[in-house]
Amino acid sequence: MAERNSRRQASAAVLQVKDLHVYYGQSHALQGVNLSLEHGVHAVVGRNGMGKTTLCNAIMGLLPVRRGSIRFQGEDITGAPPYRIASKGIGYTPQGRRLWTSLSVHDHLKLCEGGGAWTIDRIYETFPRLFERRRNGAGQLSGGEQQMLAISRALLQDPQLLILDEPTEGLAPVIVNQVEKLLAELAAEADVSILLIEQNISVATAISKDVAIMANGRISRVMPARELASDRALQERLLGVGRHSHDETEMLAPSHSPAPSEAPDPDAGPAEDTPPPSPETPQEPRKTAVYTPPTRWSRIAWEERAAPPAEGTQATRPFDAVPEPLFKEPAVNLETLLGEDVYVAGTFDTKGVELNFIRDQIASHGLRVRTVDLSTTQKPSSADVPPHMVAAYHRGGAGAVFTGDRGKSVRAMAEAFENWIIRQRGIGGIISAGGSGGTALVTPAMRRLPVGVPKLMISTVASGEVGQYVGPTDIMMMYSVTDVQGLNRISRRVLANGASAISGMVKDAQKNAVRSNAGTAKPALGLTMFGVTTPAVQQLTAELHDDYDCMVFHATGTGGRSMEKLVDSGLLEAAIDLTTTEICDMMMGGFFAATEERFDAFIRTRIPYVGSVGALDMVNFGAKETVPERYRGRTFVEHNPQITLMRTTPAENTRMGEWIAAKLNRMTGPVRFLIPEGGVSALDAPGQPFYSPEANRALFEALAANFRETPQRRLIRTPYHINDPAFTQAVIHALEEIHPTARSKRHAAY
Repeated sequence: MAERNSRRQASAAVLQVKDLHVYYGQSHALQGVNLSLEHGVHAVVGRNGMGKTTLCNAIMGLLPVRRGSIRFQGEDITGAPPYRIASKGIGYTPQGRRLWTSLSVHDHLKLCEGGGAWTIDRIYETFPRLFERRRNGAGQLSGGEQQMLAISRALLQDPQLLILDEPTEGLAPVIVNQVEKLLAELAAEADVSILLIEQNISVATAISKDVAIMANGRISRVMPARELASDRALQERLLGVGRHSHDETEMLAPSHSPAPSEAPDPDAGPAEDTPPPSPETPQEPRKTAVYTPPTRWSRIAWEERAAPPAEGTQATRPFDAVPEPLFKEPAVNLETLLGEDVYVAGTFDTKGVELNFIRDQIASHGLRVRTVDLSTTQKPSSADVPPHMVAAYHRGGAGAVFTGDRGKSVRAMAEAFENWIIRQRGIGGIISAGGSGGTALVTPAMRRLPVGVPKLMISTVASGEVGQYVGPTDIMMMYSVTDVQGLNRISRRVLANGASAISGMVKDAQKNAVRSNAGTAKPALGLTMFGVTTPAVQQLTAELHDDYDCMVFHATGTGGRSMEKLVDSGLLEAAIDLTTTEICDMMMGGFFAATEERFDAFIRTRIPYVGSVGALDMVNFGAKETVPERYRGRTFVEHNPQITLMRTTPAENTRMGEWIAAKLNRMTGPVRFLIPEGGVSALDAPGQPFYSPEANRALFEALAANFRETPQRRLIRTPYHINDPAFTQAVIHALEEIHPTARSKRHAAY
């Protein structure tokens, strides 16, 4: 302690920031920030997006500094790498806490223990709640407990300066009070100085002597915390969202970046306090507007003037209101995710009786159950996972979920639940019950789980069109018959049946997994098929059966998405995407449409990909009278009374060829794309109604003109029809090139 005090006396300021300028690409984020922290707590407050997180990241070396200096205990640390800055005695608790959800509380502390004044025992004495929860994973903690752990992690580095970025964000008021008390105690011990970044003015002014107001990338004024706390009008003017705050934003946005000599004095009065000129005061003539570099607040200037990113790179994000996480856990597949726990999820504030009934029914089958409350009313919850724990996984924090606007809150909770569910382990299955709102709330997270994890949704909308809820996954929908509102003789039976169904699926899942993998080491191969490409796919599966576990997907919009879902889940090792007809319906308005994300799973995963243009000659509509008026006079085939096929034109084929080539060019894994110049479907052959060499030529030429070949990515033109055996052999040869099997190795030996 004596050594620390002597070092503190050697330099009056623990932290000194002078004329700090930071950019995101061309966007000027910090514009001459000046800040000095001598000891104790110094708060920086400001609205979202004003540069507070950018300031923290610049101090910690996580962002490059264009101009200015940062000194810690008198030593210049500008531009030093983050690990060296941390080792000098600066602890950082970033916005959003950034914990490893798979590690326990004690594991976090052991990783950070440094043998200084702050030890794990001292942490447990300071935070008794963490001692009680020491064996729990970080993902099982409440928001307040997670914040305690994040602060503890920084304290174990024995810092002389602790930087806290939005420590109370997304926390319930009672938890905010606890965090405020904790920070006050740390400050009172005088063992560590604190730079506190906050939007909560009451917290900032309660524990800090001085408060710096940040607006548009600059410290506009520094004032006593007591003065700001007692003046509500001043708070609204400096930090609110009304007319005054708008005026202030305009006044604080300079038309040029200040030179070092022009940097504002942190002790000087703010620009907004300067009285406006009187009408009698002569005004200088208005100068001609000149181009000024965009700032991070001039979004139009950013979008219009910023140079596009180079190919293969990602654009720099000019806004830091929600920082990117410092650590992301990898995606998991079925084998690492599947377990024995059954999750009962839903809004327990309105459906608690029904959901708890399902829980008890599942427990009666001898299974472990975890209840997950997705309510947005902030009522007390007795669920195993309360709402605030799930809400903390929203990209904007829990505050973005509990907004008071029901529609926005439900959408935000659905997003948070998606992020939460994919980070869980040991999921045996998931079940829910609800109306249209509850169904829309839970099913997006169900869709994020790998195919094979049992999923059951008991819903009032299950007897209607459920494609929007099920998507490309294996969600089982059960109609509730009566509304999910109270228990009666019908609802008890339906809910009990649902509980029994999910219990049976979970109990059988592990056994089925063992049985399905027993005795076979064949890689899984996905193939796409339509009725008019059936001969080709039948020939392929017959040839490849000995070496691959062939899975055929019907190219009806959902079929393509289902295949790509398995690709993302790690359940396919290669694909023969022979039938890409869903692109026709997407572009021309048919009802077997792909989405704009078609092919993206192959871009993400880089698995071996063989593709073709199967059935790109047709768009699928319903009965003939449902064909849009703009297509009258085109060539049609009535497949049956419910399905009408329309031939694509040369212009449409050109558009599709360009779109597909652009997607293929983004694939960095091994790719072979084959063109069957003899025809793309059973209806596209001499004597058939869709035979059109001109239309096909437009498709093929557009692909060839836009396709960029690399050693990994090749375009192969063949003279065959897509259903010819010779084309089948060309496809197999292409697959063997990029995904050799025992069969291909035997052929190579000959």
